[in-house]
Order: sequence, then C-alpha cells, then structure tokens
Amino acid sequence: MKPQRRGARIAMTPEELDAFLAEERTCRVATVRGDGAPHVTPLWFLWDGSSLWLTSVVRSQRWTDLMRDPRVSVVIDAGVDYAELRGVEIRGVAEPAGEIPRTGEEVPELVDVEQAYAERYSSGGIHHDGRHAWLRIRPEKIVSWDFRKADL
Repeated sequence: MKPQRRGARIAMTPEELDAFLAEERTCRVATVRGDGAPHVTPLWFLWDGSSLWLTSVVRSQRWTDLMRDPRVSVVIDAGVDYAELRGVEIRGVAEPAGEIPRTGEEVPELVDVEQAYAERYSSGGIHHDGRHAWLRIRPEKIVSWDFRKADL
C-alpha cells in the first residue's frame, strides 16, 4: 500500500484509524460512470482491519460502474467544527465476493463479515434479499486526517 506523504502530522495512527472506522457508520462511495462522470453514493460499511466491505444493490448505477471499472474511492468523515474534522479516504479496487446477487449460499469468506455487519446494522439478523451482493475493497492507498491534532 502506498504510504501517506502529505499531512502526516495530522494523519491517524493505525490504531486510531481502526477505532474511527469501527465507530462511524456511513461512507461515501465514488465510482466512474460510463461517460466518465463521477457518481457518489452513501452506504453503510464494515472495516475488518484490512479490507472495506460494502453491500450493494446489483441493479444500481454503483454496481454497474464498478463492474465496468472497479476503481473506487471511499470517504468516511466526521466532525462539525473545522477544528474537529477527521476522516479517512480509501482508494482501491472493488471485487465482488460470494454469489451475485446474494441469496444465502454458504461462502466461507463471508461468514464473519456478514455476522459483523448484521450485529452492527440489524441487531444480529442476517437477511439475504436476492438483490444485494458483497464488494470487498482492498486498499491501495489510505489517507487520513484528524484536525484535532493540528495547531489551529
């Protein structure tokens, strides 16, 4: 993974990054449409310490974009006042995981992901609706910032 070069003074440590991603719930996923225009959508996410997991409707513009061009940028941020802004940008390639759409077939790599996602967002209940599928993003670059560390 490429190291963060700029803003190192306000970058999160690996422990801070993991804690932040465990706390926040919504990310913004940026894809590239077929005409080259950007497309940004909010989604819930799961961070497992090395990959970002998203579940997406397979008949969505986001899914169409990623199947044509799997490059993705995802931003998770928080804060209201300037001095408390913090966030993470993850750039990488989105890879489908499991069957498409997800109907509940046993997929070993998804067992822990689905359970953790269900505990975080649906009181532990796993639901396969036959409309969504999983995307795994293995970061190629992670950039983070925490303005609370800056002397403002």
